[in-house]
Amino acid sequence: MARLLLTDDEWNLIADVFPKPATTGRPPRDPREIVDGILWILRTGSPWRDLPEEFGPWQTVWRLFDQWNSDGTLNEILRCLQAAFVDIGEIDNDLWCIDGTIVRAHRCAAGGGKKGIPRNRLITH
Repeated sequence: MARLLLTDDEWNLIADVFPKPATTGRPPRDPREIVDGILWILRTGSPWRDLPEEFGPWQTVWRLFDQWNSDGTLNEILRCLQAAFVDIGEIDNDLWCIDGTIVRAHRCAAGGGKKGIPRNRLITH
């Protein structure tokens, strides 16, 4: 699973985004472990409950994902990593592509409903 984890160089780019842990109270989880868990979920598409134990409890990873998503921490991480990869030429800053060939939905998923009269409204005499 090492290929799915952040490299030391990538971690050094985003390590400053996280505040230093408090000296009192329960020791927090390692933010690198949490970020690796979030990236594992996003890369695999697995449910949160299937998160491997090496990333910590799935509830903690989900809670921090939700918190970091709402307070802008994940956006800051993305900005730092994108800027670094653009600087070294790994990402073309002018071209972004999204593959939408497999995005499908039924008519009822868009609120279209089914044709005809619903069976529970039929009046039979």
